[in-house]
Amino acid sequence: MKGREQLPIDLRGLYKPVQPAVGDDMAGVRYVEYEPAKELQNTVYCYWQLKTTEGLGAPFYYRVVADGCIDIFFELENVRECYVMGFCKQYVKFKLEAEFNYLGIRFLPTMLPQLFGLDAKTIVDREVPLIEVLPAVAHSIEQILKQSIEVEEVIKGLDAYLLRQLDQCEFDCDRRLYAALEQIMKTNGVLNVETDLDTGISKRQLRRLFEFYIGDTPKVFSKVVRFQNLLKGSTKQGGLKQNKFYYDKGYYDQSHFIKEFKAFYGLTPSKVLEK
Repeated sequence: MKGREQLPIDLRGLYKPVQPAVGDDMAGVRYVEYEPAKELQNTVYCYWQLKTTEGLGAPFYYRVVADGCIDIFFELENVRECYVMGFCKQYVKFKLEAEFNYLGIRFLPTMLPQLFGLDAKTIVDREVPLIEVLPAVAHSIEQILKQSIEVEEVIKGLDAYLLRQLDQCEFDCDRRLYAALEQIMKTNGVLNVETDLDTGISKRQLRRLFEFYIGDTPKVFSKVVRFQNLLKGSTKQGGLKQNKFYYDKGYYDQSHFIKEFKAFYGLTPSKVLEK
């Protein structure tokens, strides 16, 4: 199946990963997301830019929460600073310099391995120089940046490059993998993956598909989806003790909920959800 042809499911319609940490008070730092070309929107969730608007005077620590995606990101003014960040089972904190200007590509689940054939399991919980794992992609980004480092122009170049890649590659649209993804996303990750996923293949085969295209197991991915869904809800009424909303989200008790939330976000839910 050619990449531009319709996938078995509408990934973008089913899953909208968020990075709420960027909404924190970050004086002197700007974060913005840009939509990709229409033909790319079931492949790339967004382009994003993180930059300083003034000198900070000290290193900046930037927290990224678990979102189930794989990102390519690079410094607009230093093309050698180009990385791919794999699927993460926990939040990641980056130490950045006092001045920076990063642009990133956030791929929807399974899409970077589909486009470039990279085994997602090899980069789980890792920030890897792009040239080490996808040298042709690193070279293409370098050529785009040689034309211009203006964000709008770079995004146009990335759109054109990724659309060409879609035309050239053959997707492995295994309906059993995408049926499992659809079920996890439609239930917001609140399901028993051992008993509820009926895909017509063995658990071992399904695990292998998830590890190659997602980076981890169906169980771990469903936990991230559940966490992401939780971030979109309102949980302010009465606090955690009075409003035991976490039961409805599939957590079996408060300590389970707090432990998992902190692992994915880096802060306790009381500091995030009850603001």
